[in-house]
Amino acid sequence: MLELIKKMSLINGVSGREDDIRNFIIDEIKDYATSYEIDALGNLIVFKKGKEAPKNKVMLDAHMDEVGMMITFINDDGTLNFECIGGIDKRVMLGRAVNVGKNNLHGVIGVKAIHMVSADEKLDMPADMYIDIGAKDKEDAEKLVSLGDSAHFNSEFIEFGDGFIKGKALDDRAGCAMLIEIIKSDLPYDLYFNFATGEEVGLGLAGAAAYKINPDYAIVVETTTAADLADVPDSKKVCRLKDGAVISFMDRRTIYPKDLFGKAFEVAKKNNLKAQVKSAVAGGNNAGIIHKTAGGIKTITVSLPCRYLHSPSCVLHKDDIFSMTKLVNLLATELAND
Repeated sequence: MLELIKKMSLINGVSGREDDIRNFIIDEIKDYATSYEIDALGNLIVFKKGKEAPKNKVMLDAHMDEVGMMITFINDDGTLNFECIGGIDKRVMLGRAVNVGKNNLHGVIGVKAIHMVSADEKLDMPADMYIDIGAKDKEDAEKLVSLGDSAHFNSEFIEFGDGFIKGKALDDRAGCAMLIEIIKSDLPYDLYFNFATGEEVGLGLAGAAAYKINPDYAIVVETTTAADLADVPDSKKVCRLKDGAVISFMDRRTIYPKDLFGKAFEVAKKNNLKAQVKSAVAGGNNAGIIHKTAGGIKTITVSLPCRYLHSPSCVLHKDDIFSMTKLVNLLATELAND
């Protein structure tokens, strides 16, 4: 599965521009899925028939899109102004290599030189950044880039240390890889899957897919911030790599059903799989829209712990990936026959 995650990490697809990653996923699942369709909002909805019809209809959701940038203006010197797509900390952007537009032009995120910055400005993050694609002037840049083109972090996928992996867009390409693996497996019960668009720019567009499927239960398969780093107090670490799947009881968009929260840990314990509580109430994901759709859908979020989320260097641990895939599959089975 790591090779699958690597391939998807290296595919570009910011919110609203998910075509390439969606086409890749279709190629992966088309010989295993019973049926699939693309809805009007770009969600890829998949049905996989299991050995038996379930008592309850269950949907698994993971989002295809990644954070990135969109070109908003071309300056006279050929540099590009941009707006962030999704929540990106400016501190991870300065000097980063990016790919711009459909031709994946190489670019660098630039900022005013340090010797030109006032003493007061040095205390703050720069308000103005730009992308330098090496164009000699505006006319030259306009031949290569159009307003509305997207830009993506240019980042290698690397395995390092004691079972860690690093790459861009692991939020939520790792979740998509888990769903693909489950689709390729033999299922005891029918399951529905949604590969969602637009999650990084709000609640995403998964609500439309959830309305169409109208499941009894939904499992949102995500990544979440881990702050298991030096000098961070235990109460602020949120979750830890190598401690397994992260189960949320509440975030900024959803208060999760207590019975589902407990069920996730029950399934993990019964199958000797690691699981941990997300110890911060922060952020949000597609659960925020899914649980309020179609008269209400009981929803739980299960996440991978990820260091440096929304950066060019998201870090996951292999053990968490494999154990969480098993947990999500087993939880879906339990809910289908609950």
